Amino acid sequence: MAAVQVLSVSTPPVSSSYEIPSAPSSSRISHPHPSGHRTLLPVGPAYLTHLRLSLHHQHSFSSLDKHLEAERERLAALHGDDSLGEDDLGVGEEEESEETLHLDPKEWKKQDHYAVLGLSHLRYLATPAQIKIAHRKKVLKHHPDKKASTTTAPVTNSLYLAGVNQNTNDDAFFKCIQKAHEVLTNAEKRRQFDSVDPLFMELEEDMPTAAEFKTKNMDFFKIMVPIFDLYSRFSKTQPVPGLGHIDSTKEEVEGFYDFWYNFDSWRSFEWLDKEVNEGSDSRDDKRYTEKKNKSERARRKKEDIAKLRGLVDMTLGLDPRIKRIKQQEKEAREAKKRAGAPNAPVKKTKQQEEEEKKKAEEEAKQKEEEEKVARAEAKKQKAAAATAAKKARRQQRTTEDGDAA
Repeated sequence: MAAVQVLSVSTPPVSSSYEIPSAPSSSRISHPHPSGHRTLLPVGPAYLTHLRLSLHHQHSFSSLDKHLEAERERLAALHGDDSLGEDDLGVGEEEESEETLHLDPKEWKKQDHYAVLGLSHLRYLATPAQIKIAHRKKVLKHHPDKKASTTTAPVTNSLYLAGVNQNTNDDAFFKCIQKAHEVLTNAEKRRQFDSVDPLFMELEEDMPTAAEFKTKNMDFFKIMVPIFDLYSRFSKTQPVPGLGHIDSTKEEVEGFYDFWYNFDSWRSFEWLDKEVNEGSDSRDDKRYTEKKNKSERARRKKEDIAKLRGLVDMTLGLDPRIKRIKQQEKEAREAKKRAGAPNAPVKKTKQQEEEEKKKAEEEAKQKEEEEKVARAEAKKQKAAAATAAKKARRQQRTTEDGDAA
């Protein structure tokens, strides 16, 4: 143990000429109170709690704790609706179908992740906050521990099963929920899934053809506007011009078709790639699979571009505004020509030309018939004159023969 050593230290005395320095005028040190002490005011939350404890609860902390808890519950009930409305965001209340509840988590690429989280009504419009809330609600509802505690196990008298959890509820759907959350919270994976959204693929297959439009007399704008709204989600350029209405201007119509004929899509098809065989460590197999997937993605992308181009072509052919715009352009050209040459004859319409042609043909036919009648009359008069001359010659010969006799 260390020994303690005491040192004798003496301080020199203070000089008789030393004076205590006075505080400067700018100092924050206040002058001492005349009574020699300061007065403290009883304020603050601690003092209020002391008053409640002494005046209302007879210094009983348990009574005060009950009062504070009741007050918290009252405030929570008072503001409960507002907090729920602010936090719920209107998601997570969809009921799962039997088909959804029995999904196989191993086939997670084939499942509808929006339907699993109860976001079928929002789909690609769902925000990250809505996805988070929907996931939390589904987890609270379908967690395996909760299902095991709320499900009655079958009764058995077997000694071998004593103490064993016999609930048959597995966590298959819970795994689907976790996978859906993983996909939809990853921007790249969600974009890949949205490119092959099952609902969009079904709607894409059911789109009407040009023949159906004509045979079924469909409403052009009622059918085509929602279709282009569906495809607009894939555009790299936003906002996307809409199809418009029957009274859209020429500039609006031309802007719409110019945009869609040069449509720049981010849609991709990596989601449909085939996975490498499990347990295969062969590099050749991996290279072959990657090469096959790459070629399939390129083929699907090409088909998607061709399908969209065909849709725009069909829309252009069925658009009732195109005929109106062409007629307006023709009238504008004719008006410009008339304005440039005021004394020039007015160009006749096709109908007027046809009427004049028909009238000329009728006049020519009538003139030909009149000429034919005139020729027949002249021929008849000529024949009559010849007959008269022949008769006169015969009479003259008869007279000459009688004189000679």
